Amino acid sequence: MAENQSKAATRANSPAQAPVLRPGRAADPVPAPVEAGSQPSAPAAGADAAKGAETLPVDQAPDTATGSEEASGGDQHRDAGSSKPERILAESRQRKLRLMLRQCDRVLLMDFELLAMNGWPDNFTMAEARRGRDLWLFSALIAAAIFLSGLTGFVPAWIAGGGFGAFVIILLLGIPAVRRIYTTKPSYLDLLMTRQRMLREARQHVAHLEGSDGLIWQCARMSDFNPALKNTRFGHLLRLSENRVLARQLTRREHVRLYLIYLLEAEKAYSRVQKAFFEGNQEAIDQGWEEVAAEPEPRT
Repeated sequence: MAENQSKAATRANSPAQAPVLRPGRAADPVPAPVEAGSQPSAPAAGADAAKGAETLPVDQAPDTATGSEEASGGDQHRDAGSSKPERILAESRQRKLRLMLRQCDRVLLMDFELLAMNGWPDNFTMAEARRGRDLWLFSALIAAAIFLSGLTGFVPAWIAGGGFGAFVIILLLGIPAVRRIYTTKPSYLDLLMTRQRMLREARQHVAHLEGSDGLIWQCARMSDFNPALKNTRFGHLLRLSENRVLARQLTRREHVRLYLIYLLEAEKAYSRVQKAFFEGNQEAIDQGWEEVAAEPEPRT
């Protein structure tokens, strides 16, 4: 062990030895020159064929892609050509529905209570009030006749005085302020004024609905959505509305009620037209027809 340690110390103290060269492998051989006209070897030919086979689909790929693009373009062109008439029809239908909604939108402003005239005095009430009025007038005339007879001497003075007093009392009972004290029934004059007031308010509302262009004759275009608008009993009202004189010709309650019935039927048709318009608008959006689905311009 001591000997080994001494040898290691000797090697450590000795100077470094020079590097030693050892023989390696032989150099690569130089390839022999290929003579002109000679055929390449089989492996090289196979490699070239493989490369050609690999490059062939790449060269043909643009032709295939071009053909598929042309086919898809032709299909799209045919689809566009077939959808063009449908788009034109949809646009025409939407324009027609939009025009109906624009011309008949005042139907929604109808006041049912005002046109229904539920507080209209009936004929029985009018007859009863007329009978009370006739009795009042007859009593006043009798009292006045007795008073005048006393002035001429046909009856005693005390009877004439009683007749005059009765005449004054009867006249006072006819005054509305005094009449409300002993009865709650309206007089014949009150009932007449009530009828005239309700009819006047209804005519004013009809004039507001009709406007300057007329309303119900334009709503007749919606008859496809509600066949009730084609009823012949509305023909006279439609002609008056077209001539812009409907409000002035409504002189009876029956005319106003008939006008109200037509407005109710027109309101039903308007809701159906509105539903059809929204459905067509949604369908146009789904198809991508922006010009068909365009919203109407705001009214000025």
